[in-house]
Amino acid sequence: MKKVYGSAAEALDGVLHDGMTIAAGGFGLCGIPELLLAAIRDAGTRDLTFASNNAGVDDFGIGILLQTRQVKKMISSYVGENAEFMRQYLSGELELEFNPQGTLAERMRAAGCGIPGFYTKTGVGTVIAEGKEHKDFDGETYILERGIFADLSIVKAWKADPTGNLVFRKTARNFNPPAAMCGKVCVVEVEEIVPTGSLDADSIHLPGIYVHRLIQGTHEKRIEQRTTRAA
Repeated sequence: MKKVYGSAAEALDGVLHDGMTIAAGGFGLCGIPELLLAAIRDAGTRDLTFASNNAGVDDFGIGILLQTRQVKKMISSYVGENAEFMRQYLSGELELEFNPQGTLAERMRAAGCGIPGFYTKTGVGTVIAEGKEHKDFDGETYILERGIFADLSIVKAWKADPTGNLVFRKTARNFNPPAAMCGKVCVVEVEEIVPTGSLDADSIHLPGIYVHRLIQGTHEKRIEQRTTRAA
C-alpha cells in the first residue's frame, strides 16, 4: 500500500469535503501540520470543524483558515494569540466548544482506541459540564465526555519510515499522537523519511497502522512570542 506522496495537495486529494471534522496536532505553533493546513486553504474546503488545542496565530496555522472563513467550529482549549479567532467567536461568526486540555487529548485518544466516551471529574460544576450526563462513582461526581471521531487527522512528525512509523521530536510531540489516532484517514507531514528498518523500534512513538498518507517537506518553525535580552 502506497503511503508516501509527493506533496500536501496530492496527499489530501480525494479526502477533503465540505462540512468535515478534522483533528489537527500541534500546540501553539509547535508541531503544527503547516503544509497540510496550507493545502486545505488552497483547496477551498469550507464549513470545517477543527479539533485542535488552539488555532495558531492570525497568519499561521489554523489561523490562515479563519482568515478565509473556511472554519465553522473549533473544538479547542485555548483562544489566545489569535485575534481573529477571538473576534469571530465574540461576534458569533464562529462556533466554539471549549475543552480542558487533558479532556481534549483524551477525547482524541479514546476515539483512536474505539472508546465512544469516558467519565472525568474535570469540569464538574462549571460551564463545561452543562448538558452532559453526570454520574457518581464512590461518592464523587463525574461527567461523560464523548470521543472525537474525526473524518481526517493531520499531524506533524520529525521522522517516518515509508510504512508510516513516526518519531516526534521533544515538545513537538504534544497533541500529535492522539490527533493521529482519531481520524478515519490520517495524513502526516514529516521533516525526514528514512529507510524502512532504520528506526529503532523502541523509539517509535506512533506505529504506522494509524498512518494512511505521508509527505516530506520543509517547515518554517515560527516562534509565537520571541523574548530576548540585550547582549
